[in-house]
Amino acid sequence: MLSVRALFGIGFLVTSRAPAVLCQTCPLPAAANNHKKGCFSHRETSTMAQTLKYLGQEEAQHIDEELFSEYGFSVDQLMELAGLSCATAVARAYPISSLVKARPSLLVICGPGNNGGDGLVCARHLKLFGYEPTILYPKRPNKPLFQGLTTQCQKMEIPFLTEMPEAKLIDEAYNLVIDAIFGFSFKGAVREPFGSILDVLKKTTSPIASIDIPSGWDVEQGSADGLQPDMLISLTAPKKSASMFRGRYHFLGGRFVPPSIERKYQLNLPPYPDQDCVLQL
Repeated sequence: MLSVRALFGIGFLVTSRAPAVLCQTCPLPAAANNHKKGCFSHRETSTMAQTLKYLGQEEAQHIDEELFSEYGFSVDQLMELAGLSCATAVARAYPISSLVKARPSLLVICGPGNNGGDGLVCARHLKLFGYEPTILYPKRPNKPLFQGLTTQCQKMEIPFLTEMPEAKLIDEAYNLVIDAIFGFSFKGAVREPFGSILDVLKKTTSPIASIDIPSGWDVEQGSADGLQPDMLISLTAPKKSASMFRGRYHFLGGRFVPPSIERKYQLNLPPYPDQDCVLQL
């Protein structure tokens, strides 16, 4: 069992050897504090949600493939943009001043694919925003991209856990859990250790923010008895399962879609306010 001390990266369960240093609470940018001024009214966002296209799994994969092959984007470039969008959305929905615990502690759980990479980038930016993330990354790909993202987080003195805490300890230690386990390419049964991790998350009372897809959900059909996050951050465009999301906060992130892609797939993306990279739906 993990102790609360170990959860914050002070105990033997931390893989990063960098000393755990408390972050000073950094004020959010003025744009973040004043985002409501540039956002749409509830009526306007409701109208947009009715016309915004929700993507099926195959269509979402085709868009990604075109961005890489025809538009010259690299995986790490899009991952950086996606992770920054996720961190910005989290800061909007859960500003440091609103957190119930004395420390702005967050747990980021990363899977083995690109969704996990988005989570690593998100954790790094949240650290720069003044939060105190801890990362659980149980299955790490042996690829330079993911190794580099891991090193960047370790050099930012973000601690890594080596096992999943129990639900009670998560509730005691963290203000928020960020679910970056599975993305829109997920299919089939959930394998271990992620099945056990999702079982624990279903028992937590701490709010959960899912990146792109609530992990374990069918990308198009959702999951009535699966994870029920408080927040969903849809990247590029919402996936069909997002229509089943019942949490408080749904954000659209990833302000990088070329107009020609938007027209080809009839995404009907709403305009982002001002210079923002996220939009609350």
